Amino acid sequence: MTSNLSLYPVGIEEDIIIRINDVNPHIICSLCFGYFIDATSIVECLHTFCKKCIVKHLQVSKHCPTCNIKVHETQPLLNLRADRTLQDIVYKLVPGLFENEEERREEFYKSRGMLIKKKREGEENLGPKLTTVFTNPNAHQYKYDEQICLCLEKHSGQHVELPTMTYKLRSLEKKFVRCSIRVLVAHLLAIIRKKLDVPHQVNLQLLCCGTVLDVEMSMKQIYLMQWYDKPSPMLLFYKIEVPG
Repeated sequence: MTSNLSLYPVGIEEDIIIRINDVNPHIICSLCFGYFIDATSIVECLHTFCKKCIVKHLQVSKHCPTCNIKVHETQPLLNLRADRTLQDIVYKLVPGLFENEEERREEFYKSRGMLIKKKREGEENLGPKLTTVFTNPNAHQYKYDEQICLCLEKHSGQHVELPTMTYKLRSLEKKFVRCSIRVLVAHLLAIIRKKLDVPHQVNLQLLCCGTVLDVEMSMKQIYLMQWYDKPSPMLLFYKIEVPG
């Protein structure tokens, strides 16, 4: 006996209308009751919240606010992971959310002097624009992302003593990179590690303007916070984290 799971005859396409109220329970943070911003999941139970909401919660409690499972005894923030797929879905489902969040962040950076001035009319655009994921139905794919140009330079005098050898950090043969604005620091560190055969015992760090970058930061975040209004390419330094 077979069952036909098709809703419509083969070859006929129909539009399915889904009300936002039907999906709200799946895209709303249970801590702030707003739509997910920087959706972040707890690795033990996979419950998801806004990043700032769950970080604030874990500062006073070590348990998941939904199921009460213990996240971590001493360092619960290590057990959080960004859910970028879910965040992209939220931005696609909720009209205006992406644009409003980008404007809010721009104002935040500007109020703290991180955004110096806007690009003058007619001036060449040297960095990623603040565009929306709605402009292309395939915008969730990396190949449709806006691009940013990087220069990956080695920090001077980098070597570390290992039990069996002395490892000296080399310069990349090809230091200029063009990549998606969604690429993370972790992705670049993985590429550098592979290209330079960095031993697994050696920790790498990436810096911009003298600041060590968190592995979860995207190139877009770094551009807005550290490189806005500076000429392309964005200059990043990689170095060995030498144990103290």
